[in-house]
Amino acid sequence: MKYQLILAALAGALAVTPALAQVAPTPTISVSGEGTVSVPPDMALIDGGVSTEAKTAREASESNNAAMGKVLLALKVAGLDEKDVQTSRLSLQPQYAQQTKPGPNVVSGYRASNRVTIRLRDVTKVAAVIDTLVSSGANEIGGINFMVEKASKLLDDARAEAIVDARRKAEIYAKAAGVTLGAPVSISEDGGGAPAPMAFRKMAGVAASAPIAQGEETLRVTVNVAWSIKAP
Repeated sequence: MKYQLILAALAGALAVTPALAQVAPTPTISVSGEGTVSVPPDMALIDGGVSTEAKTAREASESNNAAMGKVLLALKVAGLDEKDVQTSRLSLQPQYAQQTKPGPNVVSGYRASNRVTIRLRDVTKVAAVIDTLVSSGANEIGGINFMVEKASKLLDDARAEAIVDARRKAEIYAKAAGVTLGAPVSISEDGGGAPAPMAFRKMAGVAASAPIAQGEETLRVTVNVAWSIKAP
């Protein structure tokens, strides 16, 4: 009786396996759709600091520390929160004299540099902050990045638009192929996950009191959708 049960189970498995092998994949039409939304930036990152030169490393470092202290104090007085001012680069490098004859390099002095990145949550104050930097002693302004802090939430309308765009394309293909479009079987977004803050524009070498135009930028999202094809 035991052997009869085993044989019956094997026979059943053999009967099912060919049926499974004959299952064809669901026919689909796969397209990409794009959606866009135009928004003004709501944050700016300003890079600036102080570089000083002196005969000795100690003199360069001490002079730089004193100058940078004045800049940081000025930023604090201007109302910037300490958490929004972060050191981005700190360096002390030897400077070499210009060589007119062959031979080893000769150290002529040292250059100390201290740079900070300022996170500004009111983009209308960019020019005022640059003015504060320069007037307090900063002699390096590396650039400005206008950004969108919560880009993922702003892209929600663009995501819906991207799905509509994908359906439009899929329906064109379905009509051309003489088939009927079914329901979507898979949807994915390029890039994966929520997008990071998006940089709008970088401006290098900005002078004090220069006019700043924050402008507007178009955020884009792309979705990949596979639509099933209805059976005739």
